[in-house]
Amino acid sequence: MSQETRVKLLEGALRTLTEHGIAKASARNIAAAAGVNQALVFYHFGSVDELLAEACRHGARQRVERYRPRLDSVGSLAELLAFGREMHREEREHGGVAALAQLLAGAQTQPRLGPATSAGLELWINEIEKVLVRVLGETPLGEFADPPGLARAVSAAFVGLELYEGVDPDGADRALDALAGLAELAAVLDELGPLGQRAVRHRLRRHTSG
Repeated sequence: MSQETRVKLLEGALRTLTEHGIAKASARNIAAAAGVNQALVFYHFGSVDELLAEACRHGARQRVERYRPRLDSVGSLAELLAFGREMHREEREHGGVAALAQLLAGAQTQPRLGPATSAGLELWINEIEKVLVRVLGETPLGEFADPPGLARAVSAAFVGLELYEGVDPDGADRALDALAGLAELAAVLDELGPLGQRAVRHRLRRHTSG
């Protein structure tokens, strides 16, 4: 029963973040969403901040595990970005990434949320990095790309879009379209053939060495 209550509180915290935002993530509201007495928040987690921190890790693990098989099947940058758009639609309904975005926002003023929120984001970063290493490895960009850095940029941008979409849905769509355009450019480079790719690598080496 104790573990069942903990899970109810974790899910209640995520639901509260998604539906009401970090500002309304109080012990009372979380307990109401979980259907338990609010004293159990402090019994199981000690504080609301600790509950939110654990909820961040819990939610990120669930969502990453859900998407891992599909990420493992991605074979190109274009496929990765297409998957990102599909996942964006799914997460808009589920709210998992929106909860992470709320926690990132909250960590700016509640430093105790920072490490756990970063750990939750790191789960996404690790999965994206594995895909980038795989899909960029044999392309002209593979020699010059920084998969760990790119994975952080992609993950941060995706979480940021969850917040941005709330104030500018059309702008969020344009951002996703722009990323799709970059994927098309990468696909063109892949189709250049050995001589064309060698020329691109030569120009990139000159540029980066300069």
